[in-house]
Amino acid sequence: MNKEVHELWPELDWIQDEDLRRKTAATWELALAKSVLTPDDLRRIPFTLLCGPDLKVTFMDHKRSVVHIAKAAGETINAMYNGELIVNMDVLIAGAILCDVGKLVEYVLDENGNPVQGTYGKYLRHPFSGVSLAEQCGVPPEVCHIIAAHAGEGDKVKRSTEAYIVHHADFMTFLPFKERLI
Repeated sequence: MNKEVHELWPELDWIQDEDLRRKTAATWELALAKSVLTPDDLRRIPFTLLCGPDLKVTFMDHKRSVVHIAKAAGETINAMYNGELIVNMDVLIAGAILCDVGKLVEYVLDENGNPVQGTYGKYLRHPFSGVSLAEQCGVPPEVCHIIAAHAGEGDKVKRSTEAYIVHHADFMTFLPFKERLI
């Protein structure tokens, strides 16, 4: 695993399946290789383009919080539902880590160093490009499903339990910024 990726994502260590952990990290390595964004950019740019460049919550702040929230939700479900609803924690964590990896090819930087949607991103939003990147790295379908279904594009498909958790963890930490009352 690339040191740069592990520094971005210490949560990779939560994935027990070594092969899945390696493929998840490889997807981030591939995305960084294809992107104009650097790990330092990911630590400074706002996590969404919809709230303007002054947003102080960075891409990595948001992404890592989604993983932490999803993990806590999955653990709670596994502990409280008596085996009636089982969350595959490795699939959940890998999917949460990868759900926005496609943004690395969706975004470009403008002349001021601010992220904007590039031409590629105007035609293929990050759920599509994220699945493409993940498939190139051999990520299994149950994780690619989370990437594909985590955003609005997934509203018309039947989501797995893990995909529901990631979807809600992502939106519960995005919509309050987008739709604030005050």
